[in-house]
Amino acid sequence: MANEADVLKALERVPGPGGAPLTAGGTVSGINVTGGKAFVSIVGDPSQPQLWEAIRRAAEEAVGRVAGVDKAIVTLTAERAQQPGPAQPAHGHSHGHSHGPGPGPAAPRRGMIPAVEKIRFIIAVASGKGGVGKSTTAANLALGLSAQGWQVGLLDADVYGPSAPRLFGLEGKPKVEGGKMIPHEAFGVKVMSIGFLVDEDVPMVWRGPMVSQALMQMLGEVAWGELDALVVDMPPGTGDVQLTLAQQVPLSGAVIVSTPQDLALIDARRAVGMFQRVEAPILGIIENMSYFLCPHCGGRTDVFSHGGARHDAEKLGVPFLGEVPLDAAIRETSDAGRPVVGVDPHGKHAAIYLNLAAKVKTLLETQSRRAAPTIIKEG
Repeated sequence: MANEADVLKALERVPGPGGAPLTAGGTVSGINVTGGKAFVSIVGDPSQPQLWEAIRRAAEEAVGRVAGVDKAIVTLTAERAQQPGPAQPAHGHSHGHSHGPGPGPAAPRRGMIPAVEKIRFIIAVASGKGGVGKSTTAANLALGLSAQGWQVGLLDADVYGPSAPRLFGLEGKPKVEGGKMIPHEAFGVKVMSIGFLVDEDVPMVWRGPMVSQALMQMLGEVAWGELDALVVDMPPGTGDVQLTLAQQVPLSGAVIVSTPQDLALIDARRAVGMFQRVEAPILGIIENMSYFLCPHCGGRTDVFSHGGARHDAEKLGVPFLGEVPLDAAIRETSDAGRPVVGVDPHGKHAAIYLNLAAKVKTLLETQSRRAAPTIIKEG
């Protein structure tokens, strides 16, 4: 079985710019070997895309020849060159959040992700914490937008816990044509997930930068084609992936999913604050598992309290999109890979998600698509 040292040794034989070994100078920013698959991230100069793409391919071929490596995936990221002395944020772009030395991330370079240029709207579905039903909501929201007549894709960006393969009943590696991965398709929605590339029971033990680069690869190296909307199922929290998406992609807005109880709402407020800080529009908050209707007697129980998300939305001045009940039918269809909007589009459960999707569609169509901001981190 190959390990990180074997991969590093192979990369030492790959020439970098000027002929020096690729491993010199901190060019290799991450290596992970899991279940016969080797994932490598390297840092390149975005002003020389052809040179660095050739280096990336050479690295991928070298790693692919390592004994015990069945699949090599090398991703290329770009970073601004470090400048001596304290950073001086550009006037008008600091948003009041730069304190201390060290340059912030590079300004977004749109040309580096041509695959998103034919996508009208990119929507992040996010939550402050896990376990609130974000992925189920994202899947049914995508299907709901598709039911409105839109061409829709779903990107499962939750690298640590990819759910899209199970939710849509999909499996198998995507085909590659012309250097681009072809997304799977289910119920009329194009779907891409790291779960198609890694076995379901293999843990993803990655640091933040590698997760961010995997996200950019799934955005930029997938043949999404022309889409009205790409729904991005984000990992929970407010970390590297969220910042990467906000910085590198023309994000049209974020949908925040929360359950009604106080602990979940605290984290949801953090998620709202994070997207507001990077100037991403908040399309609204959804209260998931809002109430429970007994399938036998029809009685209602507010298992996790009720109405907290609506109250928070009003307090934060953002739209409240609606409530989704805690219902066995939604759980069962999700677990079976047959999401409720896809298999029963005229049912009462689908109607809830279709209503949410209609609101999101209206919000998107009535606002102008924004440009991605330059993000200046706090020192």
